[in-house]
Amino acid sequence: MRIAQVSPLYESVPPKFYGGTERVVSYLTEELVKMGHEVTLFASADSVTKAHLIPICKRSLRLDSECQDSLCHHILMLEEVFKRASFFDVIHFHIDYIHFPLAKRCQTPSLTTLHGRLDIPDLIPLYQKFKELPFVSISDAQRGPLPWLNWQATVYHGLPQNLYSFHPNPGKYLAFIGRISPEKRPDRAIKIAERVGIPLKIAAKIDAKDKEYFETVIRPLMKSSSLVEFIGEIGEREKDDFLGNAYALLFPVDWPEPFGLVMIEAMACGTPVIAWRCGSVPEVIEDGKTGFIVNSMDEAVKAVGKVEQINRKTCRKTFENRFSARRMAEDYIKVYQKLLRTRAKTLLKAV
Repeated sequence: MRIAQVSPLYESVPPKFYGGTERVVSYLTEELVKMGHEVTLFASADSVTKAHLIPICKRSLRLDSECQDSLCHHILMLEEVFKRASFFDVIHFHIDYIHFPLAKRCQTPSLTTLHGRLDIPDLIPLYQKFKELPFVSISDAQRGPLPWLNWQATVYHGLPQNLYSFHPNPGKYLAFIGRISPEKRPDRAIKIAERVGIPLKIAAKIDAKDKEYFETVIRPLMKSSSLVEFIGEIGEREKDDFLGNAYALLFPVDWPEPFGLVMIEAMACGTPVIAWRCGSVPEVIEDGKTGFIVNSMDEAVKAVGKVEQINRKTCRKTFENRFSARRMAEDYIKVYQKLLRTRAKTLLKAV
């Protein structure tokens, strides 16, 4: 099958540091290549892939100090994608909605995986206008605000099985990894660590829009605590040790989390997860088996005291069974095949 993967340009594929969507695009792309498919990746020039790379910009836009308008690079990418559209069997978009008008008019079947939150009122008229386009959700919970879209499937994210190693013994610190932002609630993580008396390591990036939140809310909390160590943004290589050597991962989110990649990263290392009941969390974490799902600070504190009840081998096995990159790729292949069958039937009716 000839497949195009269209990635956001904010990070390379895979990202050098923090990055969610581009990492998933990378894992999917490389797995499809392993399976023998002819894959073309549209991404920044500093991406690394075994697929055929069509470079759009010289480097990932977040790391390009000269970039002042990220949208123009994405428009240029759309031009490169659609002028080659007839070459592909399927075009798979991971770039939100800017391709919708062109995809609607393109003869080549396309698929859009929605990676972000959908509970934004501005999105409703937009998606209503293009609701016939085929979509994939990354959790069932993500569909809630737009249940009437043309959903083809829910495909959970997956990781390469050898990306992270199993760590059989629990460490002596709690871990928080991701972004410093109000919806990720690092403040909760700090307060939990204080209440249970266990050190907390925070590995997170700080976007420009979140700097004020960091300075006014998070930095004062860290200064007042002797248990918190702020590491900053880390890459793939450091994650194995960071997550694998943790006692537990804290995932204290306060928003409708579409998936939460770090939860399966922790499971891949054998590390239990303590997560708030938001968005996809109940679909990813099996309460009492791979971690604990909580609804309050008190419940989170109690969950830390129960972490040793979780079998780390079970966490790893659950990751292997449910969240591998191969399973993700196989799920997407089923969707691609479904789109091709639908396209064939449409052409037959037109004859």
